[in-house]
Amino acid sequence: MKKSKNIMNANRFAQIIVLFAILLATVAMSMLITKRGRQTLGIQECTSNVTVSNGDTLSKLLGAQGVSPQDIDTISKILKTQAGISGLKANSDKIIFSRAADDAPVRKIVLIPGPWKQIELTCNDGEWAVKTIDIERDTRLIYKTGEIKDGDSFYIAGVHAGIPEGVLVDVYDLLAFEMDFERDIRAGQSFSVLYEENYASGEKIDTGRVVAISFQALRGNVKMYRFRKSDGTSGYYDEVGNGAIKSLKRTPINNARVSSGFSMHRLHPVLGFTRKHLGVDFRASTGTPIPASGGGRVVARGYNNGHGNFVRIRHNSSYETLYGHMSRFAKGVGVGTNVRQGQIIGYVGSTGLSTGPHLHYEIIKNGSHVNPMTVKLPAIDNLNTSDKIKFLDMRELIDSSEKIMAQKPDMFVQL
Repeated sequence: MKKSKNIMNANRFAQIIVLFAILLATVAMSMLITKRGRQTLGIQECTSNVTVSNGDTLSKLLGAQGVSPQDIDTISKILKTQAGISGLKANSDKIIFSRAADDAPVRKIVLIPGPWKQIELTCNDGEWAVKTIDIERDTRLIYKTGEIKDGDSFYIAGVHAGIPEGVLVDVYDLLAFEMDFERDIRAGQSFSVLYEENYASGEKIDTGRVVAISFQALRGNVKMYRFRKSDGTSGYYDEVGNGAIKSLKRTPINNARVSSGFSMHRLHPVLGFTRKHLGVDFRASTGTPIPASGGGRVVARGYNNGHGNFVRIRHNSSYETLYGHMSRFAKGVGVGTNVRQGQIIGYVGSTGLSTGPHLHYEIIKNGSHVNPMTVKLPAIDNLNTSDKIKFLDMRELIDSSEKIMAQKPDMFVQL
């Protein structure tokens, strides 16, 4: 019995040796095939990865890799004319140089100007060719909800809800068409935001666009949905498909506190007697940028004793806005200048009859001053009948998805 056991052990050992030999042979064959495959396919063996630093230029980096002056000139022209690249961004752009061997010339250059694009330059028989490759995005819809706590601003509540800062800025810009961020914010109000996150190879790269917003404001629930129309343009619309983006904003400066409201009988803090206050004052520090609340044409820019440095913009045949007490005007903004919504037109100051730095903001409708906080502002566009049908289907899908994600916060929608 003992002898039989030894024989069995010996046989098993022999089998292990044979299997090990077969494994080695297989690995060797695989390496040989791989090596021959690389030679046949011409896959580059040597690469150099470079991150663009301050002071780096394309010519400098190419020259350091042994690229000839003639090829440097050719590559620069190709990148500018065929890829739209005229310069490099420090601490952002990356370049990969490939060659067949350490002492061989560079025959492939990959410029990576961002996570979603690569530009490949290849040299064949002395001729350089360029190809732009768009990297596919893995876009996911993320749903966050929050509630305003006692003493919180909307920004603080948004941060506590886990909403990224860049997304919060976009949400502010959208809600500013409907809300006063001081007077409309109360403890207990709830809100939700549906936004995009972009991934590549399973790693989060950045955040994308805001897709939907809901906020329980004092004047009623504010809801906005992003929708792409049949003509290819996108916008934000309310629950029934009317334009949510108004032609003017109620609050030009995001998160600024109202220091004085619209009033027909206000005790003037400087003059000491009662007079009309035909606008809203927003307290902000000196030098805070002032964006135009809507697109239009500058019809006045100057100084008077009451408003100090001011700018007046005509938006259409019905609406004008005025911005007063500026410390200075933005460069390039003068009478006759066409400005877009959100463009900086000046900076907060305390010029004219003012007790401290703030923005005095007026809306004039058909020649009469109106309260910026309560006036019904016109929408930029509404959806036509066919787009509205598609929008309502999309809205129903978003609403149902949000209900599911509200119950399961770790879930997301993959586009």
